[in-house]
Amino acid sequence: MAVRLRLKRVGRTNRPFYRIAAFHAATRRDGPPVEDLGWYDPLKKDPQKSFELKEGRAKYWLSVGAKPSETVRSLLKRRGIR
Repeated sequence: MAVRLRLKRVGRTNRPFYRIAAFHAATRRDGPPVEDLGWYDPLKKDPQKSFELKEGRAKYWLSVGAKPSETVRSLLKRRGIR
């Protein structure tokens, strides 16, 4: 089955917070992930501290064919991955 790297929303109303995770492609947005890879806080002022990522695991999932969403792709690009 295909795997996607995408965001899972866990924040409260008007305060978004996301977990970056690997999901089976058919899983709903807030469904159970295969593996959590980090987090993303879009409201943080400092862009360097707005997200955390397990880079080794993200590289692993990309190497086995996981496709990142547009947002996750831009976050990976900030870290110099892919």
